[in-house]
Amino acid sequence: MANSQLYVLVGPSGVGKGTVLKALRKAYPHLQVAISATTRQPRPGETDGIDYHFLSDARFEELIAQDGFLEWATVHGKARYGTLRSEINRHFALGRDVILEIDLAGARQIRQSYPQACFIFLSPPNEHVLEERLRGRGTEDEAEVARRLETAKTELAAAGEFEHIVINNQPEQAARELAALMGIA
Repeated sequence: MANSQLYVLVGPSGVGKGTVLKALRKAYPHLQVAISATTRQPRPGETDGIDYHFLSDARFEELIAQDGFLEWATVHGKARYGTLRSEINRHFALGRDVILEIDLAGARQIRQSYPQACFIFLSPPNEHVLEERLRGRGTEDEAEVARRLETAKTELAAAGEFEHIVINNQPEQAARELAALMGIA
């Protein structure tokens, strides 16, 4: 575990965290991405155990009680998301570095319990681009888009809390910047 590094990637909803991580994994297939747990329903095309660990509210509660999460939070006032300790420990036991995609509240929890992690903020070029991306993916209704844009204001204001900021103009370029920060490029 001492030789493994945890990278924490944070950014507002719609910034392209998933897209950038896919580009990073395509270029560096050996890279380990931690799979988060969530209580939200799968979106079309998402698979349990690959995109997320989809959990019932009851199972999520059990894991909280068992200290099974490195971090967890209620996001957008609705679904809960968390990082299973077992997910990180599985990779660390094999000496692997791990990158984790989470929200601001989760990153703040990890900073308290695991400050040696490397914290990276993925930022949109500007707020207008972020709004276009959120609306363009068509996965949320108008009320949810508005809620996510409001949350994004707080998240963007917190970018200064992070050691590194990567601007996602193009996913492939952002992936190259991440790879350089991680020392795998």
